Amino acid sequence: MEIKRAIDLGGDARDKISELFVDGFYDDLKPFSKDKAKLAKACAHMFILRYFYVAIIDGEIAGIIACLNAGDEYCVQYDRRMLVRHLGLFRGVFACFGFRYLGRNPKYPREVRTDEKTASIEFVVTGTKYRKMGVATAIMDHLLSLPEYRDYVLEVVDTNTAAVELYKKLGFEEVHRRKFRWAKHSDFDYFVYMKRSRG
Repeated sequence: MEIKRAIDLGGDARDKISELFVDGFYDDLKPFSKDKAKLAKACAHMFILRYFYVAIIDGEIAGIIACLNAGDEYCVQYDRRMLVRHLGLFRGVFACFGFRYLGRNPKYPREVRTDEKTASIEFVVTGTKYRKMGVATAIMDHLLSLPEYRDYVLEVVDTNTAAVELYKKLGFEEVHRRKFRWAKHSDFDYFVYMKRSRG
């Protein structure tokens, strides 16, 4: 397994990242289209590749994670015209409303202190056929060794217990949780904020 920055891959890296993204977040994306290939084409333009790291197995992208300074621009930026082109007018505009949260850096609560040495971890996705092979752990280990960061923060929902356990094994600790205001209409109750500091 090899860990690389997505921006160094060239070729169709953006398309492959989009396919993984759609596969990993399909439950959130399917209101816009149940066609995964169409969703992947619609989303491919959004990824700012310099923030994404990928695991390569046998020449194929097996997993992705975004890592950026907690005060930076965000790692995805959607274009309304591209969403409309691939999803149609109604679903494309609907997707714009759904994607509004994607175009901004997470607003970490003040209990989660961040500064210029703090990295925000986003979009942790492993391809279906590569799950249980340590892909996310390998990318995270790489990110946790980057010299420019001292602290790492992330947000995860409380019902994603597999992810929470992975982050705990990697040294993250829960520092805050925030009730989701629409919890009764959702499959989770809390946003859980976790942090890891370099000793």
